[in-house]
Amino acid sequence: MPTEEPAARRRPARGDVVWVSAAVAVVVAAIVVPIVMGDDLQGRIFAGAAPLFGRWHPHLGPGSIPAVVIGAAAVMLFPGWASRLRWTALTITVWATAVAWTLSLALIDGWQRGIAGRLVRPDEYLAEVPGVHSIPGMLATFSRRILDHQPDSWTTHVSGHPPGALITFVWLDRLGLGGGGWAGLWCVLTGCSALVAVMMTLRSLGAEDWARRCAPFLVLFPGLVWVGVSADGYFMAVAAWGVAFVAMATHRRGVVGAAFGLLGGAFLGFSIFLNYGLVLIGFVVLAVLIAARTGRPLLVAVPAALAVAGVFRAFGFWWFDGYHMVVDRYYQGIASIRPFAYWGWANVAATLFAVGPAVPAGLGRIFGARMWRHPGVLLALAGLLAIVAADLSALSKAETERIWLAFSLWTMVSTALLPIGRQRMWLAAQVVLALAVNHLVLTYW
Repeated sequence: MPTEEPAARRRPARGDVVWVSAAVAVVVAAIVVPIVMGDDLQGRIFAGAAPLFGRWHPHLGPGSIPAVVIGAAAVMLFPGWASRLRWTALTITVWATAVAWTLSLALIDGWQRGIAGRLVRPDEYLAEVPGVHSIPGMLATFSRRILDHQPDSWTTHVSGHPPGALITFVWLDRLGLGGGGWAGLWCVLTGCSALVAVMMTLRSLGAEDWARRCAPFLVLFPGLVWVGVSADGYFMAVAAWGVAFVAMATHRRGVVGAAFGLLGGAFLGFSIFLNYGLVLIGFVVLAVLIAARTGRPLLVAVPAALAVAGVFRAFGFWWFDGYHMVVDRYYQGIASIRPFAYWGWANVAATLFAVGPAVPAGLGRIFGARMWRHPGVLLALAGLLAIVAADLSALSKAETERIWLAFSLWTMVSTALLPIGRQRMWLAAQVVLALAVNHLVLTYW
């Protein structure tokens, strides 16, 4: 690994302060504006702890002490481990530590509210699982049940997503892993694997040094607050592994390269049947291809993705029909009341809670550097571009700390530009933020 830091990592901390201060200003404004505006705005934004979707409720729980201990240990140990451990050992350690920290964060709210009860509420996926007697039958009628105010309308979360999400939880139930506890653990275990997918992507593009530098920040990704437990953590993982497999295909030829391209296309194809917005992960895929200077993986990835879409279509669900129905359903609810004049920029504030102060500092160093073709830079900017596109769509008004996890994750790559000597300071800030959110706010979705 290189021992000399690029100029972008040696820049004075003054630039970091400017970027982080700007981010803090956006967050403070998003908190203060509803308070100053009073009931007129507060009654229309539907977020008791704006810009976060939740309500203020300082509390402790069984996960409080483990979360503090694991977070502190990761701050102290991971910078060293990231540079010394063998690659396989590092990826396993990243995943295992992230799982432990995510579960401890969730358990601050207790087992029932933090994990087992998250996905069984009346508006969640598991509420519909008992009624799915046949997956082909469900797919054939899925679009018809998206709109609200019908006797058989889908619940909020099921109607707001393609059927792949519901199918996943039906499969878990059929395998004997039914109920909120198993569903919650599934989301955490798969969601935390997305961190490894990011590292694998960087390594496949010849940037193992970046993967190692950002590994401690991935472990302490504040967005893990919402991975534990929401289905969006699982969605994030499927998309991230799709990107990783495409990256693995860029420098391999023959059967192995084709196999990785096939897997990448299948995962990416399935991801858009989990969440309509994941079409924007295409920006990250494009960044991978630009960084690798090849489009060869598309020869198998595109047919694989189309095959996934074809299977859904054969059983009666057409993605574009579902998307148009979801837009209508979205504005049947509180989205028609939530003002974009506030959420258009407050979404950014909410997302800053998911990425922490280290990302504004890292992105600031990217903009100040001349490294535009570096794989890490391209991936981070692609994640940022996906966030901008999602925001401009006006189909995400609030809850973006959770909804945009699949995009926010890639901006974490920018933390590789932070100086090694200051890593622990930034990591501590990330931990404090995640702990503060989980202890001060009762998050919900």
